[in-house]
Amino acid sequence: MKRFALVFGLFILLLLNLSATTPPQKTPDEPAVRAVVTDYIEAYYTGDAARMERSLHPHYLKHTVFDSEGKVRMSETTGLQMVQDIRSGGPVDLPAAERIEQITVLDVAGDIASAKLVTAHWTDYLTLSKWNGEWKIVSVLLRERF
Repeated sequence: MKRFALVFGLFILLLLNLSATTPPQKTPDEPAVRAVVTDYIEAYYTGDAARMERSLHPHYLKHTVFDSEGKVRMSETTGLQMVQDIRSGGPVDLPAAERIEQITVLDVAGDIASAKLVTAHWTDYLTLSKWNGEWKIVSVLLRERF
């Protein structure tokens, strides 16, 4: 009987371990979420203010975490500021070789989603919402890696 209990316990642990390591299922909205994040970063790289504006939710807010004078600081940028910055001066002058992006859709739950964007110089964590039937970026937390 003790052997049965031990084998049964090990079997349950194995099942729990397998379920914990099973990757999340892709949802039908995942490609649309990825497309919005792609629009966002490529609009930045190319200075396309209209494309940037289309990717942003009306309540968009970006928090940028950076080091300044040995201290960690944070700044905020609204959607309007983001679009105006792109329209007035375009992106930071990045060479084409540094205009890379790795996008991971972390989760989609109904009409909200989260994604991670890694570029040559920063990492963004994004939250998105389906707004009037379209995915839009609501917020970004960005950490510079210069």
